[in-house]
Amino acid sequence: MPLLEDGRLVADDWVAVADDAPLPDAPAILSLARLRAEDLAGRNAPLGLALDPATQPEAIADLLPRLSLITVTLPKSKDGRAFTQARALREHLGFRCEIRATGHVLPDQYRMLRRCGVGTVQLPDGADVSVWTQAADIVDIAYQPALDAGAPLGLRRRRLERV
Repeated sequence: MPLLEDGRLVADDWVAVADDAPLPDAPAILSLARLRAEDLAGRNAPLGLALDPATQPEAIADLLPRLSLITVTLPKSKDGRAFTQARALREHLGFRCEIRATGHVLPDQYRMLRRCGVGTVQLPDGADVSVWTQAADIVDIAYQPALDAGAPLGLRRRRLERV
């Protein structure tokens, strides 16, 4: 599937690995159960976690130093847990590596995902990148502060800066 970063397609070097599949000698995205069950201390290739929508980010705090990528999943477009997870990973847990949104992501969610700390979005096959970048430019204000650099100030921050 195509991967969108900063409005452009980028290569995806990561491999999602099933719990019963052998680990490749490449960047691998694993489930939480597999990360907890296996001794991966001697592994040189980067590790990623496919974070289940029901898992609280605080439950994986001990794993964060070992991870280079965390995927947050939107099982359906009206499920906002991925937004909350991404924001908690960045703000409360200080995770600085890549956060990737996967699943049922819509173009009009792209800007808000970036504001919450998501760096890359896995697009559906055949997606038109121009639709995604146009959707990100439609609404240029927000009500809450952002985590992405260069984002327009939220309405509250604008009011506070005027005082």
